Amino acid sequence: MSGRPGALSTGRSDDRHRRAPTSVPEVKPRRPGLCPDAEQDADHAVRDERVAAVDGEQLEAAALERVVDGIGGEDEADRSHTGDVSNDLVASAASDVRREAARRRTFAIISHPDAGKTTLTEKFLLYGGVLTAGAGSVRAKGDRRATASDWMELERRRGISVTSAVVQFRYRDRVLNLLDTPGHGDFSEDTYRVLSAVDAAVMVLDGAKGIEAQTRKLFEVCRNREIPIVTFINKWDRPARDPLELLDEIEDQLVLDPVPVTWPVGEGERFSGLIDRRAGHYVRFSRTAGGATAADEEVVAAARAAAEEGSAWHEAAEAVELLDGAGAELDVKRFEAGELSPVFFGSALTNYGVRMLLDAIVEMAPPPGARLDAGGDPRPVDAGFSAAVFKVQSNMDPAHRDSMAFLRVCSGRFERGMAITCGRTGKTLATKYAHTVVGRDRSTAEEAWPGDVIGLVNAAELRVGDAVHAAGEPVRWPAVPAFAPSSFRMARCTDTSKAKQFRSGVRQLDSEGVVQVLRRPEGGESAPILAAVGPLQFDVAEHRLRHEFGAPVELAPAPWTTARRTDQASAEVLGSMSGVTVASRDGGELLALFESPYWLARLQSDHPELVLERLIGEG
Repeated sequence: MSGRPGALSTGRSDDRHRRAPTSVPEVKPRRPGLCPDAEQDADHAVRDERVAAVDGEQLEAAALERVVDGIGGEDEADRSHTGDVSNDLVASAASDVRREAARRRTFAIISHPDAGKTTLTEKFLLYGGVLTAGAGSVRAKGDRRATASDWMELERRRGISVTSAVVQFRYRDRVLNLLDTPGHGDFSEDTYRVLSAVDAAVMVLDGAKGIEAQTRKLFEVCRNREIPIVTFINKWDRPARDPLELLDEIEDQLVLDPVPVTWPVGEGERFSGLIDRRAGHYVRFSRTAGGATAADEEVVAAARAAAEEGSAWHEAAEAVELLDGAGAELDVKRFEAGELSPVFFGSALTNYGVRMLLDAIVEMAPPPGARLDAGGDPRPVDAGFSAAVFKVQSNMDPAHRDSMAFLRVCSGRFERGMAITCGRTGKTLATKYAHTVVGRDRSTAEEAWPGDVIGLVNAAELRVGDAVHAAGEPVRWPAVPAFAPSSFRMARCTDTSKAKQFRSGVRQLDSEGVVQVLRRPEGGESAPILAAVGPLQFDVAEHRLRHEFGAPVELAPAPWTTARRTDQASAEVLGSMSGVTVASRDGGELLALFESPYWLARLQSDHPELVLERLIGEG
């Protein structure tokens, strides 16, 4: 077969057998929704400024208020003129929001533990100019530093990610917001919350292992949320499985159409470069010391590659021709619908293929678009300011013992100092201390646009799932459900003099979602039930209670294995039965806890009238 690879098209699914063009145009951002009524927005801006002025903050909206309200006794012509000016200002502001939103790419990385997710995160920061050297040291050994996104002391000690991190960097005139997620399976719940805040995801697979349990679970979350997925098959510098076999596995197990955009030449120690099917050329890489700098790249002609790479080149070229003949083409609409995944090969450790993957995120991942509210109505990006709280974390700075709420901006423009409202409580929140965060490091956030993530310090009123909005722009987002717990512990403070710290710490961990806190009337605040997806969450809870809150704690095994959501009427019946315990979450939601799946199944068979709803992630 010919040594020249084919190219990749962006044709529709009904054109899949048509020959591909030689390049792929940059994917144009999806158009956001229509601009809201101009006069209404002008009124909202005036009200926002007045509220902010009470707090002593001077906003640009002051100028707009003078225009709208007028200065002195102007005549009808003056009022008409000022109305035109206000409409122009509002239209200009909406245009600014749409332009900035189109520049954003907000995405997460999902993977099974040890697939290389955190290393890939570091390499993205390296290519984005956030890090200059030493990227990719996941474990803190000797004088090598831990990764920038793993900041909690327990993470550094164990070398795993147990919390999500948020990093922002610029690349190719785009602003990329990367939400790194916990890599350990016990923290699927935190990952689910993070995935509620992104527009796309990168699925990282180990080239030697393929699809693994955690990958499959997180993929289903993405599918349920209709999140487009780009696949990166990592660790190709090590022994790996046949790439065609991996593609078949993706298609069979995930029911996802994989379309290779790049194809490896060699594997393991013979891995030398990638065929870029879009441009139809071969990119050869050269290693750098410790992967601390971007990999050197050289575009090599097919004839030269055939002579210098030998059998590795010929095998790769034949595979590419096979893909072309099978009509493996990239359809952007199917990608955005979550039916198709562009596939990239590489090695995050050596930086091979990292730039190509990052380019693809810029070109293919959708920018922020309209977000559905709790009523199912789309809220366009150029509507008034609104955001969703997807994470709350305390003691990020142990010296100050503060709490930070992470907000994904959904619409409008955020300006530091503006007054915002929590939709759940109706309370006004100050935003003077708004930050962007990378690990423990933080900097002041003066403004933010749709897709950006900001952290509000000491926003104690906020909880995961809350909607915040500008004055006069109310919104509610769909609830972020909790995962089904499968592990349970009884918590008890072993030092009665620290009971207050214990209660405070348990409440904080509950609000952050580190564990689910359940209470029974007989236990109350002093003996809560801690519920989790896996036992590692209890290690984190115990560590934080001891070291952050100064509350020594004992976590005793509990007999329950399964939880179901129930209602008050069913709870009254269940409370009198053996083998089942009814407990409540903060907010009043009732859960029935069962000591065995067998007893649950029998109870459902004997009493079908009882409400016993499955939770997300069960089984």
